[in-house]
Amino acid sequence: MRVLGVDPGLTRCGVGVVEGVPGRQCSLVAYYVVHTDPDDELPLRLLHIDRSLTDLVAEHRPDAVAVERVFSQHNVRTVMGTAQASGIAVLAGARAGLPVQTYTPSEVKAAVTGSGQADKAQMTAMVTRLLRLPEPPRPADAADALALAICHVWRGGTRSKLAAAADRARRGGAR
Repeated sequence: MRVLGVDPGLTRCGVGVVEGVPGRQCSLVAYYVVHTDPDDELPLRLLHIDRSLTDLVAEHRPDAVAVERVFSQHNVRTVMGTAQASGIAVLAGARAGLPVQTYTPSEVKAAVTGSGQADKAQMTAMVTRLLRLPEPPRPADAADALALAICHVWRGGTRSKLAAAADRARRGGAR
């Protein structure tokens, strides 16, 4: 399974692509950070994120897209930009006909480190170790995007298989 993970942000949007199967070590395909200029108008910034994510989905042909679920922060302006970038990421996956799953930061932390309370340094260290990278992915937005992709391979892959099995059982039981 190839997963494109997105750590949404209006100024820096992390994107990571990994391959793997549930229960096994994942491998790195690529990672990026899409930057927008805070001085540009919002529509142009969102358009740049949309075009970049659309291009990356087309280039890497993932089986699924995993996006960090926006959570409430104290800075409303920051959360609005993050929510807008998140919507663009969900749209990019949906437009390509891909399953899109969102994960909370604590779900990703628990999947990758074993603790939903892990800090950024622990997350980056585990992503580096899990993907057998010679050095940590920089900036942190890229490491977070890779963590989302790993989380989906390990959790979402299993979740998708369970949902498909339940759907088959419903259809088979209805006959």
